[in-house]
Amino acid sequence: MKRFIMHAAGAVFGVAVSLASAPAQAQATIKIAYTDPLSGPFAQVGDANLKQMQYILDYINAKGGALGRKFELVPMDNKSQPSDALLALKNATDQNMPFIMQCSGSNIAAALIEGIEKHNDRNPDNRIVYINCGAVATELTNDKCSFWHFRYDLNVAQKAETLVRALPQNIKKIYLLNQDYLFGQSVQRDVKAYAARLRPDVQIVGDELIPLGKIKDFTPYITKIKASGAQALITGNWGPDMNLLIKAGLDSGADLRYYTMYAHLAGGPTSIGPAGENKVFSIMAFNENHAAEIKNADAELFQKGFRDKHKFDFYAAGFRTIFEFMQEAVNKAGAIDATKIALAMEGITRKDFLGYDAVMRKDDHQILQTYYVGVFSKGNKYDSEGTGLGWKTATTVMGKDLAHPTTCKMKRPAAK
Repeated sequence: MKRFIMHAAGAVFGVAVSLASAPAQAQATIKIAYTDPLSGPFAQVGDANLKQMQYILDYINAKGGALGRKFELVPMDNKSQPSDALLALKNATDQNMPFIMQCSGSNIAAALIEGIEKHNDRNPDNRIVYINCGAVATELTNDKCSFWHFRYDLNVAQKAETLVRALPQNIKKIYLLNQDYLFGQSVQRDVKAYAARLRPDVQIVGDELIPLGKIKDFTPYITKIKASGAQALITGNWGPDMNLLIKAGLDSGADLRYYTMYAHLAGGPTSIGPAGENKVFSIMAFNENHAAEIKNADAELFQKGFRDKHKFDFYAAGFRTIFEFMQEAVNKAGAIDATKIALAMEGITRKDFLGYDAVMRKDDHQILQTYYVGVFSKGNKYDSEGTGLGWKTATTVMGKDLAHPTTCKMKRPAAK
């Protein structure tokens, strides 16, 4: 009888533990480590990304998240340093997080790819997927490609082709000025290549690389650019390196057109100001006026929800694509397992925020989606940062037209 009572008590205790733990397990979040500069000179970019990501995740979670669980963003400041990004990776894997996201800095992306490859090889039961939301050096989905790395932004070659195609026929002389690290070097190389291929009539009259985040006064550079006779400046600069460069050019009265990759990011419109009207162009995954231009009321309502809470543009429709792809991949995988999720994410095709096709190409894990070149101008429905000017779509390029060949020779993961 005593033994029976003990067994019964044990069974009751086991049921109680099971019932007590069930709600906690059901409510456990799917954690996403997000590492970008959240302090230092580039903090404004990381902070703006974080606010837009959280807004989108609130929407995704309200629609059920994935597998009945909500996504949770866990910010980790990398101070624009690869070493700090690797510490963030260690922190994420120590907590068995299935995802790490990073947007800013191809040098950091390269370090993460190498670190994740080593970690995942050594820890088949604790693998992690790297979601790249903006580190765009072409090499990262070519020679340096990885099964664990998925890029949700155009690479530099794709952006360079788009910018060169956007140059008007009366532009014959261009100047290149870029940051001296993997990304800026990719911009330098790829713009030259596409200019030679698509616009052999264009002369490159200057070409410089600058130290990342070190230049406080770009006046001497603008003096050289003006003296070169350039009609257009092409730059991949971002953050203060972009804002200060364009401000110096506009303040000098230089007769230039500025073709950029990041002038539309938070702080850019304010730095440009009214003097940049019809002079500044930026390549982007989205601008707020495009939804109105194509009469997409749902997209317009979604962006308005962000504008009602924040004092800068919602430009991160590409982030919504990311989280919707992640949601689909987790549901398709049926488990919070990095290997299964990565396999499920390959080849996903779905409509993006604006109704255009987006494809995660299996061969190299490079997203193919529609991109735009916007011009900073008056007369738009939505202005940027209270400047009275906003981004108007000047050029639209469909994802299928940016399907460049890849040199990726991907190493597939070994079975667990």
